[in-house]
Amino acid sequence: MSRVEAVQERLRDAGVDGLLITDIDNIGWLTGFTGSFAHILLSPDGGAFITDSRYTIQAEEQVRGLPVRSFRNPQTILDVLSEETARAGVHRIGFEPSIAFGTWQKWTDAMPGVNWQPVTDVVEPLRMIKTEEEIDAIRRACALTDAALTHVERVIQPGVSEYDIGLEIEFYIRRQGGKLAFDPVVAGGENSARPHARATERKLQVGDFLTLDFGALLDGYCADLTRTFVIGEATPRHEEIYGLVLEAQVAAVEMMMPGVNGRDVDAMVRAKFGEKGYAEYFGHGLGHGLGRVVHDLGRLSPTTDQPIEVGQVWTIEPGIYIPGFGGVRIEDDIVVREGGAEILNRYPKDLRILPAR
Repeated sequence: MSRVEAVQERLRDAGVDGLLITDIDNIGWLTGFTGSFAHILLSPDGGAFITDSRYTIQAEEQVRGLPVRSFRNPQTILDVLSEETARAGVHRIGFEPSIAFGTWQKWTDAMPGVNWQPVTDVVEPLRMIKTEEEIDAIRRACALTDAALTHVERVIQPGVSEYDIGLEIEFYIRRQGGKLAFDPVVAGGENSARPHARATERKLQVGDFLTLDFGALLDGYCADLTRTFVIGEATPRHEEIYGLVLEAQVAAVEMMMPGVNGRDVDAMVRAKFGEKGYAEYFGHGLGHGLGRVVHDLGRLSPTTDQPIEVGQVWTIEPGIYIPGFGGVRIEDDIVVREGGAEILNRYPKDLRILPAR
């Protein structure tokens, strides 16, 4: 069964007779299209891929499973949608809940015969279960990310700025044919207590924690890796905090088994931190789905009921962040298998003390 057919099958149970897909990540997953603008109108037994004249040739080359229709000025997307909904004979059409109110209003005004209904969990649950082809693409992105971190180690030393380390990461990934999946986190010293710190001109100093969080985007799929180093010399406090985060991270990876609830994995990590008096220093969720976007579908958090299933790809990234001192985060990308988690990246995660050259 193709991806389009799988969505059409779910559409029959969604209470609508059509589905308009505008999320470009859903569209890319469904059809293989890599452009930035398209809509897909699906009915249970048909559909159309719609784009504009910028992407006519590209869509004809890339799109699988649907006929392609492109338009050019003076036509608009509203004109084409009106024609396609009439052609398909669909009157109750579902749309993704991320659509803005203003867009919904334009559709309602342009197509008064259509009843537009927000729908959830039609495409997204299918995207969460990765094929082996998708997992291999993520594995390649992880390998490039690992290589970039190995490369950048050689420039990490006292006196080097966070900003220069970030540039070196980006340069290496782009030189190898990839892109950044997101802006890297490069955070030294007190800045490492900020989970999503942006690189600054701050220069590394002996005794700093240095947290690097980045990932390559390669062949349409993302990696997301975090490692924390100590510059020059580690104190007992460095070692205690790092050891606790590492212990929790390893235990969380081992717990990611089919049938487990992600909320329970998150709770286990918080309990470990709480036993040592550090619970208040872990504020974000334990992880998120990973795939075509870096924060893909699914969350591991105290408030999310998240069944763990074979084929899901997750980040596992506990952290402890102490204002005025620094923070530690350790993150791996894993795929859930029948026997447990397979870690997709290979960069070591023991405490690394980088020499003060």
